[in-house]
Amino acid sequence: MTKPATNSASGWLYWLAAGLALVGLTDSLYLTYQHLTGAHLQCTIVQGCTQVLGSPYAKIGPVPLAALGVLAYFSAFSFAVLAASGYAKLGKLLALQVGVMFFVTLYLLYLQAFVIEHYCQYCLLSAAVTFSLTIIVFFAQRKATKLR
Repeated sequence: MTKPATNSASGWLYWLAAGLALVGLTDSLYLTYQHLTGAHLQCTIVQGCTQVLGSPYAKIGPVPLAALGVLAYFSAFSFAVLAASGYAKLGKLLALQVGVMFFVTLYLLYLQAFVIEHYCQYCLLSAAVTFSLTIIVFFAQRKATKLR
């Protein structure tokens, strides 16, 4: 894969997306660690972390959703760094991945609001990061396609 010239207009947006992906990665790593060690999770802003993270929706089989979040955010970080470095095709892959993350996040918010009826502050942070990533990547893709 040859490296095209970096588009500075979209490049800084991809760097911003990479930074946000690191925030999501840290959040997901923390939740995965808490799940795997069985440590008690402190919920300081909202009350409901135990109900949400202890629900049957918090895992797929034996795998905590937070571990899948680690993979998603690490991939988003990697794609964003490469897109910021000028690999435009990876910007498109980032957009696809963030789109999937967006719809999964909508479903998980639905579960918290209407099924579990509790909220987890760490899950809400992840949702805010994913929504922000969606907006940033959308604009980065627009800028990248306008300048071609």
